[in-house]
Amino acid sequence: MNKIPLNKPDLRPDFRTSLLKWYTSNHRKLPWRQTQNPYKIWISEVMLQQTQVVKVIEYYHRFIARFPDLLHLAKADEQEVLKYWELLGYYSRARNLHQAAHLVVEKFGGVIPQQYKDFRSLPGVGDYIAAAVMSIAYQQPYAVLDGNVKRVLSRLFLLKDPVNDSKTIGGFRKKAKVLLAVDQPGQFNQAMMELGAMICKPRNPSCPDCPVKSYCGAFLSGLQDKFPVRIPKKEIPQYHVSVGIIFKNGKVLITRRKNEGLLGGLWEFPGGKVAPGENSQQACIREIKEEVNLTVGIERYFTTIRHAYTHFKIVMDVYVCRFKFGRIKLRSAQDFRWINVGEIEKYAFPGANHKFLPKLQTEFSSLK
Repeated sequence: MNKIPLNKPDLRPDFRTSLLKWYTSNHRKLPWRQTQNPYKIWISEVMLQQTQVVKVIEYYHRFIARFPDLLHLAKADEQEVLKYWELLGYYSRARNLHQAAHLVVEKFGGVIPQQYKDFRSLPGVGDYIAAAVMSIAYQQPYAVLDGNVKRVLSRLFLLKDPVNDSKTIGGFRKKAKVLLAVDQPGQFNQAMMELGAMICKPRNPSCPDCPVKSYCGAFLSGLQDKFPVRIPKKEIPQYHVSVGIIFKNGKVLITRRKNEGLLGGLWEFPGGKVAPGENSQQACIREIKEEVNLTVGIERYFTTIRHAYTHFKIVMDVYVCRFKFGRIKLRSAQDFRWINVGEIEKYAFPGANHKFLPKLQTEFSSLK
């Protein structure tokens, strides 16, 4: 007990006071912290999921400038929303935001719900987003639980439950609730997240600078490097992919992925995985035939790019292809376009495609 001070309820008020005092003087001046607007707070929290703050700032400013309120977002075309989200990743976040905006207009008169249950029912709104918006925008007593907060809790309470195991979330949630400053829930939640981001880092935490180190079980026990506990990640598989830039009458073919699944709704060049026993060029020709029903020939090798997703990596060979014959029939895509190379900027592409788009635009910019 003596190594985990916060197991004593009478010490928790002092912990809250120390943390909030530190946050007031030391927090980063981020744009979404300058507002109580629930829409802007919602946008920022969705963007911050799985994405670094430095990258989010630029996207947040652009997105808010184009979609300054929920009504503008609801009225927008999904493709435009995806374009403004382009390269931020996890595109289901953008599609869910867009769908949720529609629902708020239809079901709640365009006003973001103040009831947790109603807000939680919207597409893409999980427990974390709901707690963050309800506490920060509406000052309702819901404790947030993200990666930073779980790491802080793990060290404060010497929690042996793995932070990356979904089965353990209940235990972390209980600890977050008992610490929450219910009179200042928004400030407290942001303080916990800021502490994890700036002080209680995954490796080499800045314990001497920590405002609540005297309440931390890991610090008092000298076990900072033992927490949080994590389940070792499995080795990430790598796939060999072949893609074709198909030219016909000076234009190139792009296809749009279905909304469901990875990279849903984005445009790309047709192709797919290289099968066992075939080379990359053979795979390119076969995949194009299977995907869009066109017969093509390989003009030349264009480039190879490497790209990492969350759960796998790809090595992508890209070829310049010439159209031979056939009429497009889509197998897995939901739309297609023949476009000039100069029109590429109008469409939202995955990050892997962006790695060769500059080369494509440079070499074929003169085509009309």
